Amino acid sequence: MSTLGATQPAEYRITEEPLTAPEGAERWYAILTRSRHEKRVAEDLREKAVKTFLPLRRTERQWSDRRKTVDLPLFAGYVFVKIAPDAQARVPVLQTNGVVGFLGVRGVGSAIPEAEIAAIQTVLRQKIDVEPHPYVQVGQRVRICGGSLDGLEGFWTGKEGKVSLVVSIGLIQRSVAMQISGYKVVPLESKTA
Repeated sequence: MSTLGATQPAEYRITEEPLTAPEGAERWYAILTRSRHEKRVAEDLREKAVKTFLPLRRTERQWSDRRKTVDLPLFAGYVFVKIAPDAQARVPVLQTNGVVGFLGVRGVGSAIPEAEIAAIQTVLRQKIDVEPHPYVQVGQRVRICGGSLDGLEGFWTGKEGKVSLVVSIGLIQRSVAMQISGYKVVPLESKTA
């Protein structure tokens, strides 16, 4: 199967909640799923009243006999869950069919910074075309000033003469890129190795 043309605006499902959480409260974790089980896992977890976030992107696929528009996970093999940082909260997640485990130290899971999840949610809420992008560790970090993406931070990159902003989730080492133009962008302090 091959992707035809550009992706359509991404969509997502999430329980409405504030973008920041107090200390000791629920945190975001990435769970690894079996191949092509992301939607089923997210649905099963929602039925168990677990807060989930499965970012999707709409794309057109070509089969030998037809074309079809499908919603694919933006981060293949991953679903994000927001749970308390204790073993009791992890049990229902781990008992869900299709879940391989939590990403992080010794399978316990490492919390993802709220700002990284919030950045992806902001991009998806604005219905900006996004596509998977190789994880970027080096490069100039920037912040968008003004407009609907005010305050969004990411990496400034150029590809085929087009300017893009790359937003990353460090724990799973996955990124999304969006073409941006007409936004005021200010550089932030670069990360050094």
